[in-house]
Amino acid sequence: MRVPTESEVAAIAEDLGISFGPGEAEGYAEVVANSLAMLETVDEEPRPQLAPQEYDYGDRGPGYEPDEAEDPYNAWITKCEVEGADSGPLDDLTVGLKDNISLAGIRLTNGSDVMQGYVPDADATVVSRLLDAGATITGKNNMWAFSLGPSDYGPAKNPAAPERSIGGSSSGTAAAVAAGDVDVGMGGDQAGSIRIPASLGGLVGMKATHGLIPYTGVFGADPTQDHTGPLTRTVEAAARATEVLAGHDGFDPRQPPDLSVESYTDALDKDISDLSVGVLTEGFEYEDADPAVNEVVRDAIDDLESLGVETAEVSVPYHRDAQAFHLAIGQYGVGQAIQQNAVGVGFQGWYDVHAMEYLGRALDSQPSDLPPYVLGAALTSEYLRRNYQGALYGKAKNMTYEIRAAYDDALAEVDALVMPTVPIAAPPHGADAPTLDGLRSTENRFPTIANTAMFDLTHHPAMTVPAGTADGAPVGMMFVGERFDESTLFHLGYGYEQGTA
Repeated sequence: MRVPTESEVAAIAEDLGISFGPGEAEGYAEVVANSLAMLETVDEEPRPQLAPQEYDYGDRGPGYEPDEAEDPYNAWITKCEVEGADSGPLDDLTVGLKDNISLAGIRLTNGSDVMQGYVPDADATVVSRLLDAGATITGKNNMWAFSLGPSDYGPAKNPAAPERSIGGSSSGTAAAVAAGDVDVGMGGDQAGSIRIPASLGGLVGMKATHGLIPYTGVFGADPTQDHTGPLTRTVEAAARATEVLAGHDGFDPRQPPDLSVESYTDALDKDISDLSVGVLTEGFEYEDADPAVNEVVRDAIDDLESLGVETAEVSVPYHRDAQAFHLAIGQYGVGQAIQQNAVGVGFQGWYDVHAMEYLGRALDSQPSDLPPYVLGAALTSEYLRRNYQGALYGKAKNMTYEIRAAYDDALAEVDALVMPTVPIAAPPHGADAPTLDGLRSTENRFPTIANTAMFDLTHHPAMTVPAGTADGAPVGMMFVGERFDESTLFHLGYGYEQGTA
C-alpha cells in the first residue's frame, strides 16, 4: 500500500472541510502512513470466497456474445452453459440471470461499459441454490445500466409486443423468458424492476418479501430496497423457483433472524373460492392511468369473482405518494451506495471485495460514464448530505413504518390487495429508460412505478400475473400480500391462471 504524501493528506482534509494548524498536515500524514503499515497485514491475506463449499459443476468457459440471429430480442449480453446438479427440483429448468448477479468466471457488466472487464470470482447465493437444485444457467441478460438508466448494450425488445417497451430494469431477463429462451429469469427489484417487465411482457413476476431471498452477490442500490426473484411464464414455475431460492444464507444482513420458509408449491390450488381481495382504489385512480389498462384489470377481477373470490374496495391514501418516497429513499440511498462502491459499510455480512475494488477504480477513472439517473442521484444525494445532513432520508425511512401499517390495516380485512401492475400502456420500444432530458422534466418522470415502488419500501410481497391485453400489449394484474405470506399470492395467482386458462 502506497504511503500518502503530505500534500495528498492536506487535499483530503480540505475536501472534508478540515483545517490544519501549523505543522499538523505533516503530523497527520505520518498518522495515515503508520495506519497503512499496520493494514498491510489485512491486505496481504488471500481473498476469502463467498462460502466454504466446493463448486463441482465443471469448468466454466468465459461464454460468448450472441449475434442478432441468435438473439433477435437483444435479451442477452453473454451466453454460456453452466449445468447444475444431476438431479434436483429444478433439473428440468433453464435459467437466465440479470447481469448484476454474480456467476463466477463469467463477465458481469451491470448493463454498463463502466464495468467492462469485470469477472466475478464467486457465485451469488441464488446462483448456488439454482445449480444445487439441478437448474442449468444459460447466460447473463441485458438490463438497464446499474438498473437505473439506458443499457450500454441497447434496449431489449418485447417479444409479446415488438413495437412496445419491455420495461426495466430486468429488461433482457423478461425478454428471454417471453421469447422462450429460458424457463426462469432471475431479476432484481428496487422499484418494480421484476414486476414491470414481467407485466409488459405477459409474464409472472414475484417480488418476495424483503429478505426472503438472499441478495448476497448481487449488485444493488439501497439495501433496504434490494430484492431479487424470478420471472416465469407460469405461476407454478415461479413457486418452484421461489421454494429453492428462499431462506437464510448467513451472509445477507437484509434477512431477518426469525426467517422461516414455506413450501410454496404446496400452495398451488385451483380452488380460490375461500379467498378475498381488496381492490385498491388508489391503484386505479392514478392521475395518468390508462382507462384501457384499468378496464382489463377490472375484467380480470370480475373473473376472480366468478371463481368465488370475494372482493371489496379498499383505500390506502399513502399509495399516491409512492414516487415521492421512492425518490427520497432511493436517490439518496443510490448516491451514497455509489460513493461506497455499491457495497457500503457497517453491516454484518459478506463483502464482495473484488467488486468493491473493481468498481472503485472504474468510478475513479470514468464516473461521467454512469447513466443519467445514477449521476443525478449521486449529485442530489451529496447535496442533501452536505446541506440537510441526510435527515430527509431518515424521515422517509421512518415514515415507511406508518405506511406499512396502513397497508397492513387494509390486509387485515382481506387476503390480498389487487391493482394494475403498471397503470399505463406499455411505452414505445426503448422510450422509458431514464435519460437526462427525461429527468429534467418537471412532469411525472416514472409513471411505470406508480403501483410497484411503495412495496419495495414497505417490504410486502407482490406478484404480477398476466391479465389480458390493451391495444395489443400485455397487461399485468398485481397481488400484494402480508409480509412473508407468499403462499397466499401463489394460491391466488395459480387459481386465477388455471381458472381462466
